[in-house]
Amino acid sequence: MRAVGFTGIDDTEALSESWQTTVFADAGRRSLANLVQSTGTPAIMVSFLDSDVGFVEALTPGGGSWEGLLNRETAESYEIPLEHFPVEPAVAGALAWSAAAGLTPDEEAIRQTLTGAALFAEQLSAALLAALGLPGAT
Repeated sequence: MRAVGFTGIDDTEALSESWQTTVFADAGRRSLANLVQSTGTPAIMVSFLDSDVGFVEALTPGGGSWEGLLNRETAESYEIPLEHFPVEPAVAGALAWSAAAGLTPDEEAIRQTLTGAALFAEQLSAALLAALGLPGAT
């Protein structure tokens, strides 16, 4: 992870034989793209703003990408322009990303995480990983 631009790595947890989550302090420019290119596998990254809002970015080796926003109501209080993160294109992108990753997504659960609210955005992030079908995600 450090080799592709992620720094301040605190914790890595294996979800399954082929999936893991990593907590890190910072990602350099193009870190996610570099990770996907170096591993040849899809990847997803969630950046948090004070545990209140989550910014989702996902890429596939074939160039498929999507972005989403977690905790939209709270994001609005930060004056984050919600129109920059439309829900339906994010759901469609998430479904395509999941299929490219060989996973079985739950469309309604994805939609719920992208429109729902939680005390901490990390809760929605965990729910999103499960909705995308990542083995071992809860």
